[in-house]
Amino acid sequence: MLSARFKPYHVPLFLAKYAWLSARRRPVLVHFEVTLRCNARCGFCDYWKTPTDARHDELRSYADAARFFNPMLVTFTGGEPLLRRDLEDLVAAVDSAVRLKYVTLITHGGMLTVERALALRDAGINQFSISLDYLDDRHDAARGIPGLTERIFRTVDGMRSRGIDNIRFNTVIKDDNLDQLLPIVERAATLGCGVNFSVYTQAKNGNARHVVREDLHSELDDAVARLLDYKRRRRGVITSSDAYLELVPRYVRGELTEPCRSGERTIHVDPAGRVKRCPDFPTDFHWRDFERYRPIACNACFYACRGEAQAPLRLSRVQDVMGHARPVA
Repeated sequence: MLSARFKPYHVPLFLAKYAWLSARRRPVLVHFEVTLRCNARCGFCDYWKTPTDARHDELRSYADAARFFNPMLVTFTGGEPLLRRDLEDLVAAVDSAVRLKYVTLITHGGMLTVERALALRDAGINQFSISLDYLDDRHDAARGIPGLTERIFRTVDGMRSRGIDNIRFNTVIKDDNLDQLLPIVERAATLGCGVNFSVYTQAKNGNARHVVREDLHSELDDAVARLLDYKRRRRGVITSSDAYLELVPRYVRGELTEPCRSGERTIHVDPAGRVKRCPDFPTDFHWRDFERYRPIACNACFYACRGEAQAPLRLSRVQDVMGHARPVA
């Protein structure tokens, strides 16, 4: 079922826009990294080390860049985007700049409140994506925010009660949470939320602590098989494409040889308006000087932004991206 702001007749319009952008080799998805500051303490990421004065390099609007790229999908990310006190203004400006689009916010959830979620929804956010790697206090420890897991579920309950019905959990597949993947999906289903998966990588800062080891490959195979089985039985909860999930074990085993198309279908725009093909690559040019990227032979990561760029676009994929699940008992 599509989100309340999207009706079935919107689907062919999005498919047409996808075809139009692809034919012109324009990015389908633009990630606006509105800040590199963060108040979490994740071991796989060093954004929390970004100096406070870095806010002086953050644009006051990304509307011109959004208008230039005219993407089908827009993501506001960071760092932690909720550290931007003007985030609602940033979202509203981009919402006005692009006519046909779907807008997502990615957050660790520690600063998200029901009131701010309502304000962001009114500004133009269609979907809230909250990081969640465990169902217990291991998630608090991993993110360095005491009480975070309980706060996330409390906020989600409040958001749902106020009519915000398109919430996702972003779950990173790690060496020590393979037994958590299906339980997170089942918990999300009871809340009427979705789950989007990505794979842990040491590409950000060299921390290999949570890379899925060789002795866990069979356990990973089983976990992915259970996710695919669940997804085929109950659509609308697991929002990662079947194609992405099927490739996860190949990536972990080092068998993935397909070129990376990040930069071709998806790009990242940093806080100052400079473009990079991937969140872990350096910037190349300002968005005004944009040059088309080409696929490259890089297998340093298998983030969703890379893997989903390779996944074929089908009607079910549009529903995965824009749909939401109904709560189950």
